[in-house]
Amino acid sequence: MMGVMAEAIYVGGLLVATPLLDDPNFRRSVVLVLEHDVDGGTLGVVINRPSEVAVTQVLPVWDPLVTGPSVLFEGGPVQTDSALALAAVHGGEEPLGWRRLHSARPAVSRLGTVDLDAPPEILAGEIAQMRIFAGYAGWSAGQLESEIREGAWYVVDSEPGDTFHDDPTTLWRTVLRRQPGDLAMVATYPDDPSLN
Repeated sequence: MMGVMAEAIYVGGLLVATPLLDDPNFRRSVVLVLEHDVDGGTLGVVINRPSEVAVTQVLPVWDPLVTGPSVLFEGGPVQTDSALALAAVHGGEEPLGWRRLHSARPAVSRLGTVDLDAPPEILAGEIAQMRIFAGYAGWSAGQLESEIREGAWYVVDSEPGDTFHDDPTTLWRTVLRRQPGDLAMVATYPDDPSLN
């Protein structure tokens, strides 16, 4: 059983918070896995939490390249004072200042991280979509697998539109609704179960 769980987590996959997960950092969150190593742990960003902070307030030079809404996203509770940018590029080339996610999944084949210290103009023609995240989500080796076994997360496949979803606040329901079988029913789970 343990081996199956570990293999289910992969770079480019999604972790979707189950209704049981009430940690305010992750309640109803959708996390895109950016790095996963059975011995080194897992790193990802919450992709469905736009903040109130405009990109122009913190990284104005990048604002023209950001996919709306033009705000910082709350990427997770770790290092919230640092920024991480994800971008999809147009072609198969790896432009300077951009690093491809190491994943064989077609849904994230054009996705990578952006060096925010690089001059935006070297990437301007290459970037199709981009979002900037304050902080990230991190788990030590075995920690995420343990949380999955406890029923905190669903591990599901991502689709190309997920990372830059038009309405990030609806992404949790959208991702669950497209899952097979009973998992799709979870999308209708009320925000406050006591109101049921």
